[in-house]
Amino acid sequence: MLSGFTIVRNAITLDFPIVPAIRSVLEVCDEVVVNVGRSDDGTRDVVAAIADPRVRILDSEWDFTKKNEMLSIETLKAMHACQGDWGIYIQADEVLHETGARLLKERVGEWDRDERVEGLLVDYRHFYAGFELVATSRRWYRREVRAIRLRRDIRPYQGAQGFRVGPGYRKIRARPTGAEMFHYGWARPARAIREKYELSKTIYPWSRERSAREQAKGYLDWIPLLKPFTGTHPRVAAAWIAERRHDPERRLGPRHFKLEHLRFYLSEGIERLTGARVFEFRNYVLV
Repeated sequence: MLSGFTIVRNAITLDFPIVPAIRSVLEVCDEVVVNVGRSDDGTRDVVAAIADPRVRILDSEWDFTKKNEMLSIETLKAMHACQGDWGIYIQADEVLHETGARLLKERVGEWDRDERVEGLLVDYRHFYAGFELVATSRRWYRREVRAIRLRRDIRPYQGAQGFRVGPGYRKIRARPTGAEMFHYGWARPARAIREKYELSKTIYPWSRERSAREQAKGYLDWIPLLKPFTGTHPRVAAAWIAERRHDPERRLGPRHFKLEHLRFYLSEGIERLTGARVFEFRNYVLV
């Protein structure tokens, strides 16, 4: 049995592609557990309206006093509610491409007997300031674990970006799959980005001043190594994207080179020449 799991709260206010996200893992999962935090905008009704018997809603009261740890706590609740031996994790602003969904299911079947493999990696496409540009610099993670063995003391780590093993948080042993995850968090309309910064003041109190400054700008900063997207978006996200493709308030700031950007260009040059992504932070160990 293959499970899917996610968490979400105030998906309408934050304009998360939660329905495409859930549908993208329903492509291959026997169940999808959705931890729905008590919301102010009808998020639970949106999830329930998917009307698929494989979707199980876990109602939860999120404790914001836990700050960044809250996201890991709530993700772990969803994991524990899963009934499968493996689980595919998806965040509320991510959509798994249908070819990637099939790849993950195939690799789970292929590597299930290899006890060294605790998790499977997906490749990321980080969309920025709309749906035509992807962020590719070292500031953005290239891969992350999105399929894991369940009931192996594998737990969410650092705001549930990735996973670690045991109370000592050993790095998870993972294997790449070539599956593609589309991250739309920074592609959403300007209104949703403003709400994102507002929420960040609560979850990440150390970023309160920075979040306020970004809110006041009214645009997203230009960043180095933005590249045009030439592929195809996930099929289940097509309608969601079409409704948001043209947002007059969503603006990219002027190109402004900073000295700190030099390291991103140097890193890319080394990777082009050698194929190695030097000094890359990884939540995992390749096996």
